[in-house]
Amino acid sequence: MKILILGAGQVGASVAATLAREDDDVTLVDTDNSNLLKLQDHYDIRTIQGEASHPDVLARAGAEDADLLLAVTNSDETNMVACQICHTLYNTPTKIARIRSTGYLSTPQLFDRDNPQAIAIDMLISPEQIVTEYIQRLISHPNALQVLDFSNGKIQLVAVKAFHGGPLVGHPLRDLRKHIPKTETRVAAIFREGRPITPTGDTVIQADDEVFFIAASKDIRAVMGELRRLEKPYKRIMLAGGGNIGARLAKALEKNYHIKLIEANPHRAEYLSEELAHSIVLLGDVANEELLLEEEIDKVDLFCALTNDDEANILSAMLAKRLGATKVLSLINRAAYVDLVESGSIDIALSPQQATIGSLLAHIRRGDIVAVHSLRRGAAEALEAIAHGDSSSSMVVGRRIDEIDLPPGTTIGAIVRGEEVMIAHHDTIVESEDHVILFLVNKRYIKEVERLFQVGFTFF
Repeated sequence: MKILILGAGQVGASVAATLAREDDDVTLVDTDNSNLLKLQDHYDIRTIQGEASHPDVLARAGAEDADLLLAVTNSDETNMVACQICHTLYNTPTKIARIRSTGYLSTPQLFDRDNPQAIAIDMLISPEQIVTEYIQRLISHPNALQVLDFSNGKIQLVAVKAFHGGPLVGHPLRDLRKHIPKTETRVAAIFREGRPITPTGDTVIQADDEVFFIAASKDIRAVMGELRRLEKPYKRIMLAGGGNIGARLAKALEKNYHIKLIEANPHRAEYLSEELAHSIVLLGDVANEELLLEEEIDKVDLFCALTNDDEANILSAMLAKRLGATKVLSLINRAAYVDLVESGSIDIALSPQQATIGSLLAHIRRGDIVAVHSLRRGAAEALEAIAHGDSSSSMVVGRRIDEIDLPPGTTIGAIVRGEEVMIAHHDTIVESEDHVILFLVNKRYIKEVERLFQVGFTFF
């Protein structure tokens, strides 16, 4: 695939790195030449310096032959203009734009694909909205490290750390069915000390294992209770940082939780105090110990560090934990920092790029891939693929799961057939139009999985 990425910021650079490792033909456009040179030194990509919305720059970048345009500069207007130019001049097949302003996002008729006068964008992504929804899912499941939706929320993949005292800890996985006989679930993968283990019935769960399991959304809490003591639902939440993510999250949560939001900018704090009806907005430094103590940080169930500064997020989250916050979450952009802090006092380190990249990969994957989630800092992947064709044209349709030639470390966790959620077993037969949920502990096999779900004329 020829992919043209506009903007070498955090999102653009991380997507370019991911795709370059998968042998896609990637060209990256940005005004900052020093940043482009750094990326070119690390990855097999082509770079062009220039304004992303200028027709001559797009021409030099090879827009004429691009299969996909990904406009993720920091300017909504640049992204929209670039998509429109590529549509008008080159009829680029797929155009994805990053749009941050709620003013644009709340006017969907601007991007209505059935309206020939609308702006020619095939898909809008709002990283801030994706991260906000991601954190909301974590808040709904206080014990989880990750909660990922498939098939419009019918089924979820959840990562949880196994704790001493969990009923299943120290027992083989086959005992799970004895403990919760009425609940269908499947453990898709286990990571022990950072290394993947392919689970079998004989695999014994150990304390501190990171366990990924899949189940119908209604059964998630029951399965989680087997791996660790269930925590009470959150009530008091403190948000550090009133930027786009902090403001969106406060607005989404304030009706159901006690929200306090700390913002350092006086004008922004005043604006937020007028916008938020049920949240308490505090003016101050997110890492101010005196302020945190004054606001009873020791009674806070969840502290979320959401500023644009990694160091401020890490320090404020560590301080909040030391002062008594039950659980702390920190947004961290630098991948090196994520691994560093998750082994320490920060409970959840969330990478906005990894949360965002899945929604982009679903458009880039071959075969009918409708959802992709990047896991383990991009090393693993979970995806939802639709099976098409019949037993003569498809490598999966009409076959039992144990007859499908899955790549190493790949498991089929569940199948959604219409409204029915089916946890996968070795003798489950895949039918045409099934939504198949797969887990890959090693992303280098993604091309083989894509090929499985591509329909050919015949297979022998």
